[in-house]
Amino acid sequence: MNHTPTWQAGVFCLAMHAASAFAGQIWVSPSGDDDAPGNESRPLATLQRARDLARQQILSGQGVEVVLRQGTYELDRPLELAAADSGSAQVPAVWRAATGEEVRLSAGRCINGWQKVSDERVLARLDPVAGSMVREIDLKASGVAEYGEMSGGFGKNGNPGLELFVDDAPMHISRYPNEGFIPITETLGPSVVDVRGTRGAKEGVFRVKDSRVAAWAQEKDPMAMGYWFWDWADGRQKIAAIDADTLTVTLSGPWHEYGYRKGQYFYGFNLLCEIDRPGEWYLDRETGKLYAYLPGDGTPGRTMVSRLPRALKLKGSSHIILRDLIFEGARDSAVSLVDCENIELEGCIVRNSGKCGISVDGGHNCTIRRCEISGTGDGGVRLSGGDRATLAPSGHAVENCHIHAYSRWDRTYQPGISLNGVGCRASNNLIHDAPHQAISLSGNDHVIEYNEIHHVCEETEDAGAIYGWNDWAARGNLIRFNYLHDVSGLHDKGANGIYLDDNFSSARIEGNVFRRVVRAVHLGGGRDHEVTNNVFVDCAKALHVDARGLGWRAFGFDELKNKLQLWPYQKEPWSTRYPQIPSILSDEPMAPKGIQISRNVLIGCPSWDDIESKARPFLTMKNNLPDAPRTLLAPGDGPPRINADAAEVSGIGFETIPTERIGVLRNTGR
Repeated sequence: MNHTPTWQAGVFCLAMHAASAFAGQIWVSPSGDDDAPGNESRPLATLQRARDLARQQILSGQGVEVVLRQGTYELDRPLELAAADSGSAQVPAVWRAATGEEVRLSAGRCINGWQKVSDERVLARLDPVAGSMVREIDLKASGVAEYGEMSGGFGKNGNPGLELFVDDAPMHISRYPNEGFIPITETLGPSVVDVRGTRGAKEGVFRVKDSRVAAWAQEKDPMAMGYWFWDWADGRQKIAAIDADTLTVTLSGPWHEYGYRKGQYFYGFNLLCEIDRPGEWYLDRETGKLYAYLPGDGTPGRTMVSRLPRALKLKGSSHIILRDLIFEGARDSAVSLVDCENIELEGCIVRNSGKCGISVDGGHNCTIRRCEISGTGDGGVRLSGGDRATLAPSGHAVENCHIHAYSRWDRTYQPGISLNGVGCRASNNLIHDAPHQAISLSGNDHVIEYNEIHHVCEETEDAGAIYGWNDWAARGNLIRFNYLHDVSGLHDKGANGIYLDDNFSSARIEGNVFRRVVRAVHLGGGRDHEVTNNVFVDCAKALHVDARGLGWRAFGFDELKNKLQLWPYQKEPWSTRYPQIPSILSDEPMAPKGIQISRNVLIGCPSWDDIESKARPFLTMKNNLPDAPRTLLAPGDGPPRINADAAEVSGIGFETIPTERIGVLRNTGR
């Protein structure tokens, strides 16, 4: 589907009109006065004063609606809402933008005062062509003296520290090459790493053939981002030394946990000498000077650097609605919800943060609705809640959101939406343009439905747009009515649409549409999956099933068993909810048993049943239609639609997929 959502502020529903009738309004404006009464004609100036006044109203039993007038609220500290700021089910507390006005809650700091570079030593380091376009600014003179530490990568905490944004778009730390990577031609570390025949070295010492790296030896703090051993495990490390004669690069420890190997790839960054195109920048952390090749004609637009860890934090709050607000400029996650209930973010823009856009940890029934999330250093929205021991659901949801251009900093395992725990839902979202996953799931009874996903897994191969990993107990998950298209991976050969990896088990994959996905469904050794009533069009390998647990992955038994035994899987409600699981340990647990593949239609898919021979005896395959004629496709744009009345299709019992409901819905109300 070719949606291009636009976010219009200030559309009230009838329910909120009714709630407002019982709520006292508090008005705030960047030009207001905290000594004012906080009405429409005499608004307050700060969000903290508005929160304190709102608490007084709530304590007196009155509802509250905080209305923010147009402008940027540059925060000195994150806005924090607690239990005392809660509304009620009948009259939720509301924080919203005034109708039709743009309101920014900024964790960043706007900076001004760009100058031409005059220091001859700096000019000598700059690219001779781009140097005349580079500008500098003294951050310390702008009141920004704490820059954070650049850290992160696969399996590591951390964030980018200070970042630069111009006209609401992320600028990029200077790097080489500007696109793509430099291959490792030889590893020199003495300690051999051998993973089932894939060999490398433990130490980060290697040679390259690109002579450009020689210039980096003169840089103050050069760094490298690489896929050092596997293309699903990125890592950022400082460069300790460069031998310009032999083009040998030595990284600073600690070494990447998987090691380094020939043929893998990296790029250098944080390099003054590599500022050579608009949008690149470099911070000299010693002097506090920031250098940037500004976009356009070099005239600075609205320029912001990230400063605070987040813009908004709710902890222990309930029945609060945040509507039509912009959250930006955080170094960590822009919005954080901890142990909250019945919170709604609706019609908001969350952008340009160092980690994920919105994190929800614990609590119940928190909903992210009709929001746009982009430019994040990590993922888009992370949901976690529910109780796996009792299978009590969280009720958290992300719906009707546009999530794109995320995972700028940490490049792998930072999906647009992450579902964790029990009973989270992702529906009617548009997710695209990312180096790795679109949606990940961990836990039980999650629902992934009506989403459109495209152009993800752009920088990796062994990856899945929708991904789950290594858990026999992760049951009850439903993946239905999604449209995945144009997912091909870095070299157009290995990315997956739905990838249930290393014995992840028991998902129902139903009514999805795949188009131009290199490997549409990949079942990696797990059990009890259903792949039913899906449509595959022009997918090189539509379906892959293997029995890795009976082969190279047999070593994973103990880990799977230990994970399983964390839960009362032989007792209620587990034993009734998932009847196959109580006896799993006595029923060839590493075999891919119980997989059913039926009523699927495949058009233009040369290899639709890429099934390992050891797995095939365990599968039930019936009423599928491989090599279906292209004439079954209905005309029109959007997801391919199948004529369910055609004799070939009706003969296998295929049911119509509601493609008209897939993707972001333009006109939605409560």
